[in-house]
Amino acid sequence: MKKSTTILSILQSILSQEEVESVVKEVGYEDKARKFTVHPLLQYWCTAAYEEWPSYRAGADRASLSGLPEVHYSRFSSKASEVPFAVFKELLHLLIRKCNREIRRKLAFPKELLLIDSTTVTVGKTRLPWAP
Repeated sequence: MKKSTTILSILQSILSQEEVESVVKEVGYEDKARKFTVHPLLQYWCTAAYEEWPSYRAGADRASLSGLPEVHYSRFSSKASEVPFAVFKELLHLLIRKCNREIRRKLAFPKELLLIDSTTVTVGKTRLPWAP
């Protein structure tokens, strides 16, 4: 018996594919893909963040090990660039609304969330004192 819980099983229990599709329609994005839609892209990004994949190419190579369908890295990259940011912003807001009050208080964002970025930029300490 497997005693570990993957990030994908948690994500699927919170956000169903139907909810993701309704958010996509609400934002006004028309998803023309048959296989690699917004829902698998969300799963790829969550797994990429959890496992700290360094690139789209590495992610495409490691996808099957994580239980994701195999997709060529160029398709992964082009799909990521064509889906508007507003879709994932609304999905994040939906996810936060589904959390209980204690979690929402811990996540209290001071202003409306506009962007989440984990890009590491190396600079001198004296160049950007506001960005440790």
